[in-house]
Amino acid sequence: MISDISLQETVKKTKLGEISPIDLIEYSYEKIEKNNPSLNAIVSLKDKDLVTKEAESLIKKGDNKQKLLYGIPLAIKDLFDVKDLPTTYGLSIFKNNIAKKNSILVDRLVNQGGLILGKTNIPELALGSHTKNILFGATSNFFDEGMSAGGSSGGAASAVASSMIPIADGSDMMGSCRNPAAFSNLYGFRPTPGLIPEDRIMKIDEQFPLLSTPGCLAKTPGDMSIFLDAVCGKHSMDPFSFDMDGSFRGASFSENEFSKMRIGWLGDMNGRYVFEDGILDLCEEILKQLEDNSLLVDDVSQDIDTNLLWEAWMTLRSRNVYLYLAESNLQDDENLSIGAQYELSNGKNISNDDLNRSMIMRSELTKKIDYLFGEYDFLAMPSAQFFPLDKNIDYPNKISG
Repeated sequence: MISDISLQETVKKTKLGEISPIDLIEYSYEKIEKNNPSLNAIVSLKDKDLVTKEAESLIKKGDNKQKLLYGIPLAIKDLFDVKDLPTTYGLSIFKNNIAKKNSILVDRLVNQGGLILGKTNIPELALGSHTKNILFGATSNFFDEGMSAGGSSGGAASAVASSMIPIADGSDMMGSCRNPAAFSNLYGFRPTPGLIPEDRIMKIDEQFPLLSTPGCLAKTPGDMSIFLDAVCGKHSMDPFSFDMDGSFRGASFSENEFSKMRIGWLGDMNGRYVFEDGILDLCEEILKQLEDNSLLVDDVSQDIDTNLLWEAWMTLRSRNVYLYLAESNLQDDENLSIGAQYELSNGKNISNDDLNRSMIMRSELTKKIDYLFGEYDFLAMPSAQFFPLDKNIDYPNKISG
């Protein structure tokens, strides 16, 4: 059964001819027909016959079987261009914004044998941890359809969790892969910005530090490694992109190396962050399992000023969003979401001096994090401050009272 095997195993069986790309397309569209009406994860769905023809063309060239994602159905976050499909950014004003070509990310997925079925839903401008917009509505959590799938890659998370697609791209500025992954029992990954290249066509892309990056959501780390090897690496159109030594699929640890790994548990950052009841206990239960497998887990005492962290981050983020909206002539759009309106009003009056101070704070905070990574191989903390919320509300007003 296709549903019972990982992406790794699916790719292997497809290359051996035990499963056909046509079988995978049939399976995905069956899952979409069954689950998408209630989940609202995939938007701008391509006609099944069209995708089937693309699969048939892929099969005809025998050497395509060597591609990393041979015959794998995919749906792309509605921030990235897919030729002949709308890129809406979750905004009604862009509902007819038909892409004339693929983004770099999509080109790399297609060149590795991926078959694009449609787009995955996002909050407006991918702002926020709840996937909801005026154009398409809210995306539900596969495990409880009354709850949110998180955000901003919420459509991607629900699509993977429900097996409409085996893996998905996302993007992550401040948790947009990791938060929905946590809400849907998946793995979410935010790589170092620049590892996955992007189309940098706006002035702001040249003026601002990299805050967001494409990422990935998957059911297993092994599945994720295939996706990342398909899309990572330098591209001539992205001056910030770079190559990685080695590959994700080739990464491994010996038992001896694994036993020496050190994990630093940040928890609630010395009481500075509030979490919904049960989240810290759940995380510590998992860390205890790692300790039982001979890994060292330490409670980390650190002096990171989370108020400065928030101030520096929000200054950079709000100014970034404001400049993006201004360059896109959307700064006066009264239909923007609450989150976008907040960033717009907050970012409008941020000065260059404010930005410079934030960059200095960012550098100082980075030094403290670098020090911790000198002591530990991994730093652990919860992926979200609260469990999935009701999908009909915009955001929680308070956490645990």
